[in-house]
Amino acid sequence: MSARARGTRLVTLSSDLGAAYAAQMKGVLAARLPPGHVVDLTHDLPAHGIAEAAFVVRAIASRFPAGTVHVVVVDPGVGGARTPVAIACADGSVLVGPDNGVLAPLALALGGGTAYRIDPARLNAGPRVGTTFDGRDLFAPAAARLAAGRSPRSLGRRVPLRAAPGREPRRTVTGTDGTVVHVDRFGNLVTDVPTDWVPRQARRLTFVLGRRRLEVPFVRSYEAAGRGRLAALGSSFGTLELAVAEGQAARRLRVRAGQPCRWRWPRAAGRRARRKVKERGR
Repeated sequence: MSARARGTRLVTLSSDLGAAYAAQMKGVLAARLPPGHVVDLTHDLPAHGIAEAAFVVRAIASRFPAGTVHVVVVDPGVGGARTPVAIACADGSVLVGPDNGVLAPLALALGGGTAYRIDPARLNAGPRVGTTFDGRDLFAPAAARLAAGRSPRSLGRRVPLRAAPGREPRRTVTGTDGTVVHVDRFGNLVTDVPTDWVPRQARRLTFVLGRRRLEVPFVRSYEAAGRGRLAALGSSFGTLELAVAEGQAARRLRVRAGQPCRWRWPRAAGRRARRKVKERGR
């Protein structure tokens, strides 16, 4: 491996662009970086789904080594007033993309960060083609510059960072108020409610969506739920999900990401859980 390659940062790509548009971004990076430094995380995020993308990318990208350059392009406001930014995170990683909220949760997971506006004049990236593909014409050249060792502050002036979209889940004695934040490819309804909020004694949960109340078993595996049956379980994101074993909960219930929801469990289970927490603290 050459000295140049050893000093080059890893770059990850996440987007809602699909393979063809993503390939154009990779072409820009390949022309500027040594081979083997670009990793595709996902390019099938829901189109324009900022909140859902923010949740998914935070979970995936936060597992990469400190110092990685993460490019996230879910950008319905491309060509408009939203700010293109590079965020220098506390762990040494840098996030590149639109300041529309999609980067904020990942920045927080990596220790917080300082945002700098990307000035196209500082990139020397050549003429832009139109105004609707900043992933290729702005973010990829910026990421290549950062991966090669340049500082985020070299790209432009410091700017405030936009907060994450959506609301935080709320916890009560008898349950939580949350949101369906992701519908995965299996149709599972992944919520933002941490699985460890559920009392260990709880065996059944009630999922509330609008006027619908669904009482379901709380299980450890899809197999335990039984084929074709609704069940609640802890997702791989560390949050509660509603699933149909070998089926599609989203299709059955006609639910999409972004819908508010509630989880409820018996009051007695909640009281016992709180008592145990207090006893452990003595």
